[in-house]
Amino acid sequence: MSASRRLAELDIVLPPVVPPTAVYVPAKKVGNLVFTSGQMPYEEGVLRTTGKVGDEVDVARAQGLARACAINALAVIDKEVGIDSVVEVVKVLGFVASSAGFTGQPAVINGASELLEEVFGAAGKHARSAIGVAELPMGAPVELEVIVAVA
Repeated sequence: MSASRRLAELDIVLPPVVPPTAVYVPAKKVGNLVFTSGQMPYEEGVLRTTGKVGDEVDVARAQGLARACAINALAVIDKEVGIDSVVEVVKVLGFVASSAGFTGQPAVINGASELLEEVFGAAGKHARSAIGVAELPMGAPVELEVIVAVA
């Protein structure tokens, strides 16, 4: 099944790509790989949640934010090469703005990983890093980069 059909089945509409906030491009295609720039959990073009996971943002909310980051990454990929050209998800790099002592970064980034598997099935399984950081741009709780192989 195509990714676009699966997104429709999941009732997911890819949002417009949020313009870069600095000097970079949203995605870069090199050979058969597409690398996304860091995607934050924008909803309707607005960063609606800020704060650190473990303090202002609980794990369940952060998982939803990671899912939103993944949807935004898919929107960037769709704009760059077309979502149906994705052969497999190669790597996900997740950053979690973490309160002192918070060690649940992998659980947070599961929100993104699970979405990618829902959309792409076995081709959505990927290598991954989940990294805790002190701060993210604009106070975002989560940021995500995705690398996909395309046909």
